Order: sequence, then structure tokens, then C-alpha cells
Amino acid sequence: MDALDPPRLHALLGRSLLVTHDWTTDDLDTLLAVAARFEQLDRAGTRLDLLPGQLAYAMFFDNSTRTKSAWAGAAARLGMHPIIVDGSSTQVAHGETAEETGAMLGMNAHALGVRHDLILGEGNAFMRDVQRGIDTYLAATGDARSVPVVNLQCDVDHPTQSLADLLWLREHFGGSVAGRRITMSWAYSPSYAKPLSVPQGIVSLLTRFGAHVTLAHPPGYELLPQPMAWAAEGAADSGGSLRITHDMDDAFVGAEAVYPKSWGPHALMHERVAANRAGDTSAMRDIEQRALARNVEHRSWICDERRMALTADALYLHCLPADIGAEVTPAVMDRFRVEVGREANKKLYVIMALLAVAKVPELAVALSGGVR
Repeated sequence: MDALDPPRLHALLGRSLLVTHDWTTDDLDTLLAVAARFEQLDRAGTRLDLLPGQLAYAMFFDNSTRTKSAWAGAAARLGMHPIIVDGSSTQVAHGETAEETGAMLGMNAHALGVRHDLILGEGNAFMRDVQRGIDTYLAATGDARSVPVVNLQCDVDHPTQSLADLLWLREHFGGSVAGRRITMSWAYSPSYAKPLSVPQGIVSLLTRFGAHVTLAHPPGYELLPQPMAWAAEGAADSGGSLRITHDMDDAFVGAEAVYPKSWGPHALMHERVAANRAGDTSAMRDIEQRALARNVEHRSWICDERRMALTADALYLHCLPADIGAEVTPAVMDRFRVEVGREANKKLYVIMALLAVAKVPELAVALSGGVR
């Protein structure tokens, strides 16, 4: 069946995306087909304003450049008005619950993106509470509007990033990642203890589409159990595989795509939860410094030309910004600068697709007619 068939598109109306695991592979194939079609139309200069005048709010509780830009660009191309909200300026810090925040924004918003990624156990739960608040308010007031919630990165997953990466990998490999050897590797960073959500999103998504995924990290940098269980389940169902190694060289041997990216040490990321709940900023700073000190023990984990030579002429990926000279050498980054830019640009079209499939009832007609 064509991924853009009306029944498959209709099944996505009103849907939020909080982790990719919530959607079937057929759902995700449909979404990515819409994203690819939007990219084709956009590059042809076609107007895509399917949601004119609607408000696309996005709350960010962490720094962002690429995702803010992608959200704003996606909303504007659809004719929406993007509104970026600094999470620290909300009433959450003053005791307002996530459900109450959802209800307040849902009164006016037509879509809502959320980034809440720094504290384990909090970000995705916050998004689900926000969605509950929106849905409860709309139902109580008899409002038929659809206000989808889009996860723009949480503690568990980074769906718009991993789906953009899958879209880019499919383009690179001629349509499919099935059977491809893809490495998700930890890499050294001196900047800050980064969230676990990018590697978790990658391993739990690509295994569902038949990829042979190798996860590499030093001991002590394990990922959360739930995304790892999803990855194992996805590999078993799709004919892909998941392998774990603590040797970066081993992970690069024969790889067809490599994704070297830092994330924080497992124990300290959990320790940060208690400090955050206690509001202990001094402890938070101490944990961050200890995490960076732990990272220094593994400075040799860098994507360099020697390791790239171990691969099967692998494509280099990164969600950006990369710590050049730490995660990746300047020479490797220079060689793949255009490719990682194209990878990043896919996120705009994934977000466009998420907003459109959730909110445009006759999307199949619009896409087949070239919009206008």
C-alpha cells in the first residue's frame, strides 16, 4: 500500500508524538513519506500554507538552535505563526503543574512542541501531563480543535532528530536502512553532560527498520533500560540486530554509517535527579563537574581519520553542534560538513509532516495536487 494513501494518513489525524515507540512502523513510514514529499515541494518553490493563521507554540526548558529554527521554519512554511516560549519564564517554576500549563496553552495554541531533556524521569512525563491538560480542557469545553504535542527532545527520546536521521540515512542508502551496519558511539566532550535521548532514540528506532546497530560506549555510560528493551524488541521483529561494545575501534570496523556523540555517565545522570528535585543548585554544579571529569578519562574516544579508515567508507552523522577536536577531528568534520548540514535540514520537514498529518484532514488531496 502507498504510504500516502488516504486511510494511512487519516489514521494519524490528531496524533501527538512523544516517543517513536508509540507509533507503528507503518505510521512512521507514512510520516516520513509526507516529510519527503514536503521537502520535494518546498525545494520546488511550492507554497505549503495548509494551516494559515494557526499558532504553533514551543516550550524550551533547555538551550536550542537547530530545533528552534526547525520548529519555526516548519510552522511558517505551513502558514502558522511560531511562538517560542522560554520554559524558565513559565509559571512551572512557581508551582503550576504541567497539566495546568497544557490547559493554559491549549486555550490558544493549535500545536505545541516541548523540549525538556536534562533530568531523567521528568521530561517525557512532563510532556504527557501537558498533553493530558490540553485534551482535558478541550473535552471539557467542547472544543473540537486538534492540538498535537510534539516531543522536541526529552530524557527518553528525541523523535524529530532520530526521524530526521532515518530520513537522511534512507536517502543515502537508496531507500532503506535494512541490513545496513550503523554505529551509535559515545564520544568525548568537555562541554557538558549531554542527555541520553539522542543515542536512545537512534538505537530504538533504527533497529525497528532492520538495521544492524552497534552501540559503543565506555563502561558506566549505559543507556536507560526501557529504550534498550525497545531496541532489542525492534531488532527481533525486523530482522535487524543490536550489539553492544566498549571498544570504539571495534564499533567502527565495517560500519556503513557512524554517529559519534557524547552523553553523560549513567550514575551521575541519575544522581542529578535528586539534586534537581531538592533544588540544590550547588549539588547540580558539582555533579556536572564530576561528569566532565569522568569524560576526561575517555578522551581517546574521538572520531578521527584513523577510525574512519576502519569503516566501510562510512557516512558520518551528528545532531550538532559537535565538539570539534573532542567528539570529532576538524578533518573529519570538514569532509562531512555538507552532509551533516543536509542531515540537520531533514528535521524541518519531519516537523512539518508531524503538524500536517495531525491537523490537515484532506492531506492526501493536498499532497497529490501539489498544494498550491
